[in-house]
Amino acid sequence: MPTSTVCDGIMTTRTTNILRQAARPAGMDFSGTWQVYSEENLEEFLKEIGAPEVVVKMRKGVKPVIVIEQNGKDFTYTMKTPICTKVHSFSIGKESEITTLDGRKFKCTVREENGKLISETDKFTSVREKQGDDLVETITAGSVTFISRSKRV
Repeated sequence: MPTSTVCDGIMTTRTTNILRQAARPAGMDFSGTWQVYSEENLEEFLKEIGAPEVVVKMRKGVKPVIVIEQNGKDFTYTMKTPICTKVHSFSIGKESEITTLDGRKFKCTVREENGKLISETDKFTSVREKQGDDLVETITAGSVTFISRSKRV
C-alpha cells in the first residue's frame, strides 16, 4: 500500500493524485488528452441539430483534440480545433449550459450511469464512455446517431 509523505504540511503530488482518483466514481477516469481518430455521421448530425452550413463545412475533416479534467464529479471539457477552442465545465447532477461552435446555447444536466456520462438536451442525447483504451461519444439527435472515437495521447 502506498504511503503518503507530508513535508511541512504539504502532501506530495503522488498522494494528491491518489486522493483525487479515490474521489472519482468507479470506472470513471476520463481525465487526459484525447485525439479524435474516427467520426461517423458528423455532417448528418450537425445538419440535424441545425448547425449553419459554414460550421458543417468547417468541422468536416477536422479531428479535434479533447482535454478532460476531472475532479470527483466536477469536469472541464475542452475541445480544440485549428479554428477554435471551446471549454465546457459541468458537475454531475447539476444543470449546466453548453455553447455550440456557432454560439447556440443548450441547457443540460449530466448524469453518471454505469461509468458513462449521459447528457440530454431538447435537441440531442450524448453518452460518453470508455471502451477499452478508447473514449467513445455517441450522440443521438432525431434519427441520426453520431459516433466519435478518441485515443488517449
